[in-house]
Amino acid sequence: MTPAAALAHLRLARTEGVGSQTFRRLVARFGSPGAALEALPHWGKGRLKAPEPGPVLDELAGVERLGGRFIFLGTPEYPALLAQEHDPPPALAVLGDTSVLHKRGVAIVGARNASAGARRMAEELAEALARAGLVVVSGAARGIDAAAHAGALRGGATVAAVAGGLDVPYPPEHASLQARMAAEGGAVVAEAPLGTAPQARHFPRRNRIIAGLSLGVVVIEAAMQSGTLITARLALEAGRELYAVPGSPLDPRCRGSNDLIRQGAHLCETAEDVLEFLPEAPRDLPLFTPGRLWPAAAETPPEVVLPAVGDSDEAAQVLELIGASPVLVDEVMRRCHLSASVVQATLLDLELAGRVEMLPGNRVALAG
Repeated sequence: MTPAAALAHLRLARTEGVGSQTFRRLVARFGSPGAALEALPHWGKGRLKAPEPGPVLDELAGVERLGGRFIFLGTPEYPALLAQEHDPPPALAVLGDTSVLHKRGVAIVGARNASAGARRMAEELAEALARAGLVVVSGAARGIDAAAHAGALRGGATVAAVAGGLDVPYPPEHASLQARMAAEGGAVVAEAPLGTAPQARHFPRRNRIIAGLSLGVVVIEAAMQSGTLITARLALEAGRELYAVPGSPLDPRCRGSNDLIRQGAHLCETAEDVLEFLPEAPRDLPLFTPGRLWPAAAETPPEVVLPAVGDSDEAAQVLELIGASPVLVDEVMRRCHLSASVVQATLLDLELAGRVEMLPGNRVALAG
């Protein structure tokens, strides 16, 4: 990727109000991130304003000074499994070996205040899975995460998805652990800009990266209503295998993980339990062809000519089918008399105008 293309990708990704789904729709609508940036001031009443090039160039240079690099959604370097999620990060800062993100991975997650036995289980399981050729993925947090990374380093490679910026190790005492991961064949990945201190709202987004990079997720000690169960839910939504290590029913830290087994998660006691059910690709999802999420820069996307958003017939037809309660975009397409490309373009224009809100699961609702 040229420096100009990388700058355009990151500027669009850092535009306030542009999440993963809007990013993809903008690129599909206009053909490239650069073309989308040029179109932003003329669409949606100028509601979306891209950051100036200067700060974004500083971020690109800052990641390079750390020894890392950016990878972007829609390019061959982007992890294929993560790209299959409904909400993959448009840009990832990576420290370490980017090729490890394309290998078969298994996540090991669990309680921060984990018991000594659970930490030992995480270490031994991670080491065995790494020696079997799998990449162990976790979140670099205290407890189970740290134990899983440490065990995996003894047997192979491990990947950490962090909640803050790539230059803000969290917790601080894990700075050396993260450095080891990047130096010893693994990687540390971050969606947040440099300098971002982790906050509570960042961790669910970090969790979706952990689930997205993995073919399966192993849960070791998770209390009811814990953040670990968010990762488990995201894994199931993405068609990934779910495993849980059984624990004492007297320990509150085990109630969530035990409940996962009750609901159908694979019971896991050894690496063989993981390997027995680990697929080559996520369930019910086709294998992704890297680099073909949208046309290459040299290609010309099909032109969709629409009247201005407002009282146009197309916008009226689409808005008539959307209410305050979310509805599937596929259902909107089935019920209106417009082509799929026109519906998608109309929804994008309505979103940029602030009239509808795109929601996870390919759903849409009236804004506000």
